[in-house]
Amino acid sequence: MYKLYTRPGSGGFVVEAALALANAPFQQIDVPKSDRPDPAFLDISPLNQVPVLTLPDGSSMTESAAICILLAERHPDAGLAPAVNAPARADFLRWMAFMSSVLYPAVLRFYYAHRYTADADGTKAVKQAAIAEMDRGFAVLDAALKGRDWLVGDQMSLADIYLVMLVAWHPDIGTARAAWPDIERLWARLRDHPLLKTLNTSHEMWPT
Repeated sequence: MYKLYTRPGSGGFVVEAALALANAPFQQIDVPKSDRPDPAFLDISPLNQVPVLTLPDGSSMTESAAICILLAERHPDAGLAPAVNAPARADFLRWMAFMSSVLYPAVLRFYYAHRYTADADGTKAVKQAAIAEMDRGFAVLDAALKGRDWLVGDQMSLADIYLVMLVAWHPDIGTARAAWPDIERLWARLRDHPLLKTLNTSHEMWPT
């Protein structure tokens, strides 16, 4: 059985969705935020971050995008991503890497600006730059969605759930929804998805 270390409002949202869509049994372990983490948790998450997924063989992995890709490979019948040999697989890998390397770090820089500057008065500038980077990345994804129902392939994938999780963290959600109409169109569709409605109850990712 899988073990998922997570907390509400975290990147564990998309991993919970992946496990549920795959009908994969898992034990959920909530990890509260703490400046003095449990040393045992640091053994599996050296940066004291969630989510962490412990696999049935006892090994553990971090990084939500990597976890999603692995679960898609391990549960191919669940349709979490385009098949490995499908033409859309390349776009799936591309956008998962793009979101995890461009957008997710920008979100972290905004909400944890003090970690990214040695200047006590520098957090405002860090936040401004983080928002600019978010806006640049979301504009790219909005353009990629133009004329498409889903970000990759012809059905919902974890890339779509990952995207709406990230946009839900935008600090000015009203502006975000107006600025990127194709992302908002996708998000509106997923806000009505029964599983994501359920997950949003515990994670409070967006207003109901």
